[in-house]
Amino acid sequence: MGSQARAAQVNEVIRRLEAHYVFPDVAAKLADALRHRLDDGAYADVDDAEFATLVTADLQSVNGDPHLRLRHHTDPVADDGDAAVNSDGFRIEAELESYGIAEVRRLAGNVGYLDTTMLYPAELAGPAIAAAMTLLAPADALLLDVRRNRGGSPGTSALLQTYLVDEQVHYLDIYEREGDKTTQMWTLPYVPGPRFGGTKPIWVLTGPRTFSGGEDLAFSLQQQGRAKTVGEATRGGAHPREQYKVDTYLDVTISIARSLHPETGENWEGTGVRPDLPVAAGKAFDTAYGLALRHVLELGDDGPRRAVADEARRALDQVKDVGPGVDGTV
Repeated sequence: MGSQARAAQVNEVIRRLEAHYVFPDVAAKLADALRHRLDDGAYADVDDAEFATLVTADLQSVNGDPHLRLRHHTDPVADDGDAAVNSDGFRIEAELESYGIAEVRRLAGNVGYLDTTMLYPAELAGPAIAAAMTLLAPADALLLDVRRNRGGSPGTSALLQTYLVDEQVHYLDIYEREGDKTTQMWTLPYVPGPRFGGTKPIWVLTGPRTFSGGEDLAFSLQQQGRAKTVGEATRGGAHPREQYKVDTYLDVTISIARSLHPETGENWEGTGVRPDLPVAAGKAFDTAYGLALRHVLELGDDGPRRAVADEARRALDQVKDVGPGVDGTV
């Protein structure tokens, strides 16, 4: 890569930052940092993959924003924003990942379990989410696993949360630099299929790999008092981002907005979502499942519930290291 071509790539990253980054003052600092690194020859004599790694580290060194990344791709990148999301490649990726629904099942004791890896746009993932929630609706309790969830669409977070409440909830605000506007995020007035509802208990399993849209789910349900979070603090990326083409095989992801709690103005940027019940991420399932089973047993064992209660007792005997007590104390 010639020096002029590399400089052109750096300048394109800078142009995108100055035009779109949610904090203009930070964008200016980022631009200065990249120019200094370019002048010092930091990006010379490296291939595109290493160049992307170096620039990403330099971008994140200023304010630690994990959404700021220069990415190198094996295949040519799509054009900006929606063009990438609407590409055939993205649709195939979503399909091959089961639209972010890694696992949905009824655990012994009538406890529902949903493992999500990505919040793909609702126009793609909606039918899969509706199918999953139809299976989970009769459960007595729910474990929502976002330990591997790497992010995704705010609209899909709204869709999924709607299945977990009875009435519309204003759970988040998103401030966008472009247009200086704030969008209120509400759960939806309607979703297809039955809801799990707003009264049965939910435990959200979290860990250090939980990021962005997965953190949105954990934070929003926690702040509503709708769920308890179990596990470890999440990665700490609260700024919705967009992707912009830099060159044939390079694109840059830039935070274009801020997520804010509608009452406190707080978010999880930099700190992550702190668990209500802190345990190692690898023990989060056993801890939450043990609590869910104890809840099921509190529902009694009369009539049709006898078989469920027997199932819950056997399952509870097998759960190890259940951790906190049923009242949530540690």
